[in-house]
This record gives sequence, C-alpha cells and structure tokens, in this order.
Amino acid sequence: MTYCIGVMLDKGIVFASDSRTNAGVDNFAKFCKMTVFERRGDRVIVLLSSGSLAGTQAVIGVLNQRCTDDSGNPNLWTARTMFDVAMLVADAMRDIERRDGAYLEESDMRFNASFIVGGQISGEPMRLFRIYAEGNFIEAGEDTPFFQTGETKYGKPVIDRVISRFTPLEDTIKCVLVSFDSTMRSNLSVGMPIDLLCYERDSLLVQKRRRFEEGDAYFTALSHEWGEGTRQVFRQLPVLVW
Repeated sequence: MTYCIGVMLDKGIVFASDSRTNAGVDNFAKFCKMTVFERRGDRVIVLLSSGSLAGTQAVIGVLNQRCTDDSGNPNLWTARTMFDVAMLVADAMRDIERRDGAYLEESDMRFNASFIVGGQISGEPMRLFRIYAEGNFIEAGEDTPFFQTGETKYGKPVIDRVISRFTPLEDTIKCVLVSFDSTMRSNLSVGMPIDLLCYERDSLLVQKRRRFEEGDAYFTALSHEWGEGTRQVFRQLPVLVW
C-alpha cells in the first residue's frame, strides 16, 4: 500500500508521498514514489506513483526513455501544456498494460499503476491531475483542490477540514504531514521516509524539497503537538446531558 497526495493552492502545489512497499507482512521495502522533471525557467513536472511497483517503475522508465529519444516524438520535455503531460503519462501506462496485461491475467492479477501528476509549464497556469490505472484522468479545480492515492481514508478527514484553495503553503504543508502521521498510526503498510515538495507558483524551479526519515525531529514534534492538541480539544468538548 502507499499514500500520496497533491494539493493545488492559489500560491503553489504541495506534493508528498511515502516510501513503503510490501509484498506480504514479512517483505517490506523502501522505494521513492516521487519523480521530478525540472528544467529551470521552463517547466516543473512532478509525478507521484501508487500501485504495483513493477508497473509504476515501468511507466517511469518509459517516460525517461522517451525524453532521450531524438526522433521528434512528443515527450515530457517537449509537451506544450500540462494536459499534454497527462496524456503522455496515460499513453505510457497503456503501453505497459498492453505489454504486460495478458501475462498478469495468467496469474489472476491486473495492471495496477496510478499517478498524481502536477506542475507548471511556462506560459500556462499550474495544473494537477489524477490518472487512473486505465489511463483516464481528472483535473483538480476550485471545488476539488487535492488528490490522494493509495491508503487515503485516514488522512482525508484533516485535509477536508483544513485545506481550501486559499490556505497558505506553510499551513498546507503542516496539514499534509499530519495526514501522513494519522495514516501511519492506523495502517502499517504506509511508512517513512516521506518525500515532500512545495512548488511555488510561477517560479518554474524546485526550491523546497525535503525527505523525512524515521525519527526526524520536526516530524516527531509535529506528531506530538498534534496528538496533545487533539486530546486537549477533546477534553473541552461539551458533555452530553442525558
């Protein structure tokens, strides 16, 4: 399982992903699920992946390979818009599904890879997409400013209560990290390190990126303060009068 989230705000986009993968209770491993394509002054494209590690790595591999192809075919470096980027990712997913799908079905498995894709290309506004395993996708808007993939249910309540398009980036970062803390407390298949990236609108470069390892001082303090604050607020709630 995994947990990834992308939040699009008026001032920028916040991306975060965990790094735990598992193939059973005794086979946990760590793999980065955040991929960044950056050409300063031109574009910043961030991909968060969830699903089968073999499937997501194959898609990322195809995208990277096509970026080095000089045949003139479209790729992430030549895409004119973020919509074109989403289409290119979807095409790569379908290519891998066509290659591997029949073999997976022989083992009663299905191609399982999905992505959150966002960023900005020079000349257009920031955009954020959620791409499903079938290759179709939706775009974030004013009513739905964030997308989650993987184990979403534990982190969603705090996101729903706190975040809107107008939330400051720093407050959003805290909220996103609290959502990871809540998820990891309730589901052992989501775990550290946590990769975090904050893209500021129109900057066209990555200035804020950080990885939180196990025992990170800031994350530990945030988790403690959130827990204590939650208990304090709970004690202040009115008592039911029977």
